[in-house]
Amino acid sequence: MNVGPKRPLRIGRIDYANVWPVFHHFDPSSLRYPAELVPAMPAVLNRKLREGDIDLATISSFAYGVSSDAYYLLPNLSVSALGPVQSILLFMKSPLEKVVRGRIALTTTSATSVNLLKIIMKKFYGGDPVYEDAEPSLERMLESADAALLIGDHAIRASWSNPGYRVLDLGDVWHLWTGHWMTFALWAVRKETADARPEEVMSVYEGLLESKRRTASDVESLVHKGVRQIGGTPDYWRGYFRTLRHDFGPGQQAGLMQYFRYARELGLINGDVSLNEWPYASSTGNPTQPQVKL
Repeated sequence: MNVGPKRPLRIGRIDYANVWPVFHHFDPSSLRYPAELVPAMPAVLNRKLREGDIDLATISSFAYGVSSDAYYLLPNLSVSALGPVQSILLFMKSPLEKVVRGRIALTTTSATSVNLLKIIMKKFYGGDPVYEDAEPSLERMLESADAALLIGDHAIRASWSNPGYRVLDLGDVWHLWTGHWMTFALWAVRKETADARPEEVMSVYEGLLESKRRTASDVESLVHKGVRQIGGTPDYWRGYFRTLRHDFGPGQQAGLMQYFRYARELGLINGDVSLNEWPYASSTGNPTQPQVKL
């Protein structure tokens, strides 16, 4: 892949509300070097970053684990929760005792959540259900399955219109069984890009941190955006953003390493995973930015 200076850096952005606190005030046109946003679903960004079609991106934590040797992590950035996350939801039309040995329809949009569900089913409940991929439509998913996994804005909307299905919040289940944070997404940059174009990558990184900082003092703009673009009430969105954290400190790192250990035990991932922060960013002493507080 050509990573020469003439092409703008390509930045992958997940089109979900859970990354708004980092991207809300991020404007590529205001950076010191040319850059462009590439919005897509997590699974698409996972593939594009792996194949070199984009240079850095918000990607599924699981996708980082699979290709960690090729990436650096941008410090102090993640999508994490300690307990309920409200947008990684398993909707069950059958009792849990049947679901763990039944059929589960899976969203095809994220690798972290799919594999978190497999860990929960096997390690925590001793189950071995049949999994089938499906488009993220709750009613169609449950036509032939005992349960359906939805993530992101699809899960949020389905939780509002839920006609009576029992719902498991996977972040809540993870925390109850492990006591750990769960980190669903990370900001990663291809090593070849970071090594060849460090000043340009730093410009993007600083822009993301500044956007996160500004959002922390402007939460109501996110609340209004949620109501306007997705629906719901202001109180719902205040609670939603309160549950999320977007730094990546020792607690989040410990929880993610536990996730990777379980994934390796179940054969979902091969080999050990290292959390490789970008050395250039770490050497500049960029501080951890404030989090959204309501």
